Amino acid sequence: MHRPIDDPAPVRGDRHPTTALPAPGSRAVPPHATDAWPEPPDPARVDPAVLAALLHRYGWQRRGGAPGRYARWTPPGPGGRGTSLLVPEDRAYPDSGDLLGEALTALARSESPAARDVLVQLAVPSDEIRWWRDVPTGPAGAAPWTAGEHLRTAAERMLFAEVLAARERAAHHGARHRRAAAAALEHVLVAPASDGGRLTAFVPVAAARPLAVHLHQALHAAREAVDYRRATGSLDAFTGAVAAGVSHELLEAVVALVRGTEGARVHIAWSPAAGVPDGCAAAEPVEFSPGDLPALREAGARYLREEPSVPVRITGAVVRMRRSGPRGPGTVRVRVLAGAEVPHVRMSLDEEAYRIAGHAHLVGLPVRVHGRLESRGGFRRLTGVTTVVPVQVDDAERDRLMKAVQEHAEVMAFFEEACGTD
Repeated sequence: MHRPIDDPAPVRGDRHPTTALPAPGSRAVPPHATDAWPEPPDPARVDPAVLAALLHRYGWQRRGGAPGRYARWTPPGPGGRGTSLLVPEDRAYPDSGDLLGEALTALARSESPAARDVLVQLAVPSDEIRWWRDVPTGPAGAAPWTAGEHLRTAAERMLFAEVLAARERAAHHGARHRRAAAAALEHVLVAPASDGGRLTAFVPVAAARPLAVHLHQALHAAREAVDYRRATGSLDAFTGAVAAGVSHELLEAVVALVRGTEGARVHIAWSPAAGVPDGCAAAEPVEFSPGDLPALREAGARYLREEPSVPVRITGAVVRMRRSGPRGPGTVRVRVLAGAEVPHVRMSLDEEAYRIAGHAHLVGLPVRVHGRLESRGGFRRLTGVTTVVPVQVDDAERDRLMKAVQEHAEVMAFFEEACGTD
């Protein structure tokens, strides 16, 4: 289970930094460079209309001003206490540059979380993904200790599922494409929440807008499929939903988001600087309730059961071998180098194929195998193996493979097995 990121030391009045969102099960990663704003953004690079849209989004109140010239904005909260901002309507106003500079300086010095969110958007124009979980609260509205962890885990799994869907549409992804998906999530920033029921992620438009678009489409398709299931008793709508990015992994993430709540919502707010992407009109949050859980679980199990196996030709380095005696068939674990988007596979080999794999390992050569990558178990097992042959590589590559395999923790089991067979 993912360990939460520890908040770094507060800066400027306990305004917490924005951090990168890691992949499910990964270790925490360092915060992005938006930890603090030692200098406000360059006014020449800020569109007054975008700044006004962001202030409105984050709860700032427009209170008067000079119509057609500038508007006065006050911070969120009762009475709008705090420094007010004067924001020009557009750059046609003669003093627009000065007003923008003063407004941005005030935001950079503000201790308000609403100011931080505006600055994040100005620094990295992003689509926002917001999650809410309606969890039963304790005294004085306090959320359970585990609520924040459950929310963050569900959000990470949801984003991870759609990064996988962006690489390949499938009802069940299993272990496929996970290395590339984990790298893609490094662009996503996550803002700290004030309680365990809300979370916001910033998806940079330049680096990762397709992720937000895919999630938008997949969530709406999942919602429609659940409604169809509850209305008709049929799961047929989930079949077509795969093309929209719905998968076993996404449904599991939605289940994790909703479980233990009175309801959950996901909303995508498009970047004002980039506008609404084609085919993704602004929409209300997508909502799921505990009553949706049976349909979500049933469809997820169907996806898991019906995803077909995949014929592959894999090149990999043998990292573990095991069999019950000095002769006969055995099981081999291979670190995949090419041929499949999974890190490792296991396979059962007959005595001759097992011997070939063992010799290839001892001389530092990878092997090439033909078989079917089974969906059951997450595409981690190769069945129907028909060919096992060593692959010739140059001396430098062979030395690198030997070193990598020997450093693997599991290689000791191989050498114990090899010594016992002589």
